[in-house]
Amino acid sequence: MFTVKVSDAILEHCKNQINAYNFGKRYTANGSKQQQLTGIIGQSVVMHLFNKGLIDGKLGFDNGVDIMYNNLKIDVKTMGRTTNVRSNYTNNFLKLQDYFETEVYIFCSYHKTKQELTICGWIDKERFTKKRRFYPKGSTRKRFDNSTFITFADLYEIDNNQLNNCNSIKDLKEQLNVFKK
Repeated sequence: MFTVKVSDAILEHCKNQINAYNFGKRYTANGSKQQQLTGIIGQSVVMHLFNKGLIDGKLGFDNGVDIMYNNLKIDVKTMGRTTNVRSNYTNNFLKLQDYFETEVYIFCSYHKTKQELTICGWIDKERFTKKRRFYPKGSTRKRFDNSTFITFADLYEIDNNQLNNCNSIKDLKEQLNVFKK
């Protein structure tokens, strides 16, 4: 895992995008504006790290492909937190996003109070489908701190320690460069 500071410029860009465009266009489970902002922040920071600019809402729905890199269709998944990330923390993934043509997922955590994004790791879709755990809508999920929540949609989970670890953007790019579909 590695952590980067989210610049004020990127944060402001993301807020402007959320105010100007509706990023919740699924038939259900579209997330609140705050959840959408968290996702847009993660995507924009990772795009910036890959020298791909920033998200532009006027381009419309991206079919789950946030970045093309080394001919790979990559989806950036970001969860908002108020604590530092640990290797045993869990990432959530909505089942309704499973049909996208994504080939690789990069999982991130956005620390809302520190304004930092941690790139937790990455996994290809094939390995993800083998390692993830499924929880139907309405399931009670227990977090690491023993707090609970009820799933609002069918959900998959995968822990950070099940992802391919990367220690820098250079390391992440090198791993993706040698990954074979």
